[in-house]
Amino acid sequence: MIAVTGATGQLGQLVIEALLKKVPAAEIVAAVRTHAKAAALAAKGVQVREADYSRPETLTKAFEGVDRVLLISGNEVGQRIPQHKAVIDAAKTAGVHLLAYTSLLHADSTPLLLAPEHVATEQYLQQSGIPFSLLRNGWYFENQTVSIAPSVQHGAFVGASGNGRFAAASRADYAAAAAAVLTGSGHENTTYELAGDTSYTRAELAAEVSKQIGKTVPYHDLSEAEYTKVLAGFLPPDFAYVLANCDTLAKSGVLDDISHTLSRLIGRPTTTLADAVTAALAAPPASAH
Repeated sequence: MIAVTGATGQLGQLVIEALLKKVPAAEIVAAVRTHAKAAALAAKGVQVREADYSRPETLTKAFEGVDRVLLISGNEVGQRIPQHKAVIDAAKTAGVHLLAYTSLLHADSTPLLLAPEHVATEQYLQQSGIPFSLLRNGWYFENQTVSIAPSVQHGAFVGASGNGRFAAASRADYAAAAAAVLTGSGHENTTYELAGDTSYTRAELAAEVSKQIGKTVPYHDLSEAEYTKVLAGFLPPDFAYVLANCDTLAKSGVLDDISHTLSRLIGRPTTTLADAVTAALAAPPASAH
């Protein structure tokens, strides 16, 4: 059996969808914090088990009879190391034969502020004795396409990345990679640097949006402090700073990658910038939550 943690999250749901194309639903465990949110998965025949990163006793039960686990990194920045360690400990107790972890592109060398928790998790996993696969996911298109509607509304895109390039891929691309590892062979004790095939700048993103909507929406480059202030208008201040810092560091190439490892792993080209923009423009407005 294959267990996916955080299965009701944005990435987790896509991983489950990808797995359902490869294995019977009864062989998939959706490990979730809130059982009620997984009703749609249960309706498809997927096993739903409670698994709260902060309650280790739930994790041990969730992994009973499970052979492979996907640990999707938690979203509580600052709390992730103990949470991830609890998942790894429970997987070891359950005798899991492979644990894949969604890490960060070039985690062991990147200066991104998001890296330390990922590096600590990687090290703990490698020392656990469980065969592992490190899925070092790069930038997600959705990190930036989510801002298309408000940017068009306000007449400009903003950021602090200058001419820095983003080798982004879609969540669905990264989900396909996870499914490939969880259902394939020969992935034990591996590290995959995963990113999109073709990188782009924020100005190129703005140009693609402008082309598709038939209206010029320019990109305005800000200082890191200015961009932090913009992001803090709708994000917690600390996280706003982390994201603005990612933008600034993109200038040095830390979010670019030319390995094409992701497309090789999933057996197809990654999502293009044009297709990502098209999908974002077609999507209904996100509900407030």
